[in-house]
Amino acid sequence: MSELSKISGSNVFTDAVMREKLPTAVYDAFRNIIDNNLTLDPNLAEIVAGAMKEWAMERGATHYCHWFQPMTGLTAEKHNSFISTSKEGKIITEFSGKDLIKGESDASSFPNGGIRATFEARGYTAWDFTSPAFVKDKTLYIPTAFCSYSGEALDKKTPLLRSMDALNREGLRVLRALGNKTARKVIAYVGAEQEYFLIDRELFMKRKDLIFTGRTLFGARPPKGQEMGDQYYASIKTRVLNFMQDLDVELWKLGIPGKTRHNEAAPAQHEIAPIYNVVNVAADQNQLMMEVMKKVAARHGLACLLHEKPFAGVNGSGKHNNWSIGTDDGVNLLDPGPEPHKNTIFLLFLAAIIKAIDVYGDVIRSSAANAGNDYRLGAHEAPPAIVSVFLGDQLTDIIDQIEKEGEAKKSICSTKLEMGASALPVFARDITDRNRTSPIAFTGNKFEFRMVGSSASIAGPNFIINTAVADILHDVADRLEASGNPEEEAKKIIREYFHEHKRVIFNGDNYSEEWVKEAERRGLPNITNFVDAKRTLIAEKNIRMFARMGVLSEKECLSRYEILMENYNKTIKIEALTAIDMVERDILPAVYRYIKEIAECINQVRATGIHIILEKREKLLKDLSTLAVSAEEKVAKLKEAVNEASSIGDVTAQGIAYRDKVIPVMQSLREDIDTLETMVDSKYWPIPTYGEMFFGME
Repeated sequence: MSELSKISGSNVFTDAVMREKLPTAVYDAFRNIIDNNLTLDPNLAEIVAGAMKEWAMERGATHYCHWFQPMTGLTAEKHNSFISTSKEGKIITEFSGKDLIKGESDASSFPNGGIRATFEARGYTAWDFTSPAFVKDKTLYIPTAFCSYSGEALDKKTPLLRSMDALNREGLRVLRALGNKTARKVIAYVGAEQEYFLIDRELFMKRKDLIFTGRTLFGARPPKGQEMGDQYYASIKTRVLNFMQDLDVELWKLGIPGKTRHNEAAPAQHEIAPIYNVVNVAADQNQLMMEVMKKVAARHGLACLLHEKPFAGVNGSGKHNNWSIGTDDGVNLLDPGPEPHKNTIFLLFLAAIIKAIDVYGDVIRSSAANAGNDYRLGAHEAPPAIVSVFLGDQLTDIIDQIEKEGEAKKSICSTKLEMGASALPVFARDITDRNRTSPIAFTGNKFEFRMVGSSASIAGPNFIINTAVADILHDVADRLEASGNPEEEAKKIIREYFHEHKRVIFNGDNYSEEWVKEAERRGLPNITNFVDAKRTLIAEKNIRMFARMGVLSEKECLSRYEILMENYNKTIKIEALTAIDMVERDILPAVYRYIKEIAECINQVRATGIHIILEKREKLLKDLSTLAVSAEEKVAKLKEAVNEASSIGDVTAQGIAYRDKVIPVMQSLREDIDTLETMVDSKYWPIPTYGEMFFGME
């Protein structure tokens, strides 16, 4: 057995482990519950808990925890030991089915948007038995959902699981109406490409802005950035490669199939991509991946930066969310097949997705909104804020045929690519090119949602996409079930949906000004910032959609909006306070020390009677002093703006104040500080520069 085979999933309570550890009848019954979305039998849970404890303790585990994803954007865990005492007072180990199924946490201490008052503390964690448990740091981790005492979702997992049920329910209805009797489940799959930066940890610890906010609030552009294009796919530096190799091993042990690793476009930027998985498992694995990345980086004396825009002037980091839907018997419903113009089921699901993106594009845009992504989206490094779909030549041609002739009679076929040298192979060219500027691009048999930020949980975007598509499939299923000829009705729906919702299809350059104007002409929203994006979460049509699909109630939508707005407001406030602290306590004192040196130099030269160099030194002194005074004035303005914003009680009005009043002053202050960095002698500058952080590692 190879070393890779030995370590792969070695710390995961996989299906193979269950088959080995559980009695055959118990395994079969538990597998049937998972495969058919049935209710968990507590008696089975008792047996599974015993096997899980035995397996975990074999791997050195002494504790267990319910691992969940509250609305903080991070994960949470409370550890309990397996230790108990017998009636005789002896130490024994126990882990019951009750311990496995349910845990309790203080719900009022987590962001809850008013659902839980301080005196209403009780909240529950519930085992997600479709996502495998794992051992990490001598603790058994049990993936769970988190809800309030009365059952409202307080986390990112619960609505994702509900949305999976909705997509399964409505997708199966469509398949059944079209004669498919074999599929038992319709499943959303995701592969999330993760971008990140690595810098030396010693430099990281000298930057308060990176420590407190995850991004650099100040930093002049170095002489070299990414303009040479020599970072992308370049040879990986030894120190970084050592990190990547260790990271792969740690992830493989946890059953996370890291597949691809490479340098990204910006200096010090990299990417890792896993193999696809069921969406809730993929969401758990991505959260775990981000935690492991930071820990492994620290072991190598590095800091892993997951902010969407840690450095100005170079590309930020995203998380490309590759989403597809399939059935439990291995059929990818988004696979066009060799003749997609004849593939009615594919075209029907495609048409439903196009309609979902058009009707619910605003809240899909909202799903990718966070404070960091405001600095990244549309900056010629990530898709713009206008939600559109790239389909490519083949599918666009089929849609055109359906529009003009009522049906499509042919599909564009693949051609051979010859590179003009006998030593190079001839191979089939993909049917269509890729469009990296598109927010949602069809890439062969899946949709790549490129707007998601690198620090974000993928649970949010995916529960919204799942729900939007399920909502449209609900209408499709109603029409098919009411029709005497479902096949003909399906073709009618395809024609109708493509005709009415083709405005979201755009195959060109999404970065161009022409597209912004064209999108406005088509009536597509251009939601450029977090505050406007998140307000769509509580738009009436979107609340109706979530409620109709059983994913979020109106109360839960309002709660989620309140939480996300509070998080944004606190994030901007922390950034502003950090900027003030850095300027007042670190940067300006260093600038004034340098000003003093220049002034003393001028006086010393003047005393010699040789004035030939004084003009330039005096100009430098004047420019430095002017910028320093300007920075002090802007710090005062920033303090005032923060105080005014903080005093506002309404979260929306407060968010608008932070967006429109605080952020512009922060940016203006940055301009002064970045200019000062280029003028002050490097021995005085108190924080590591971009050049040092980008290129300081071998």
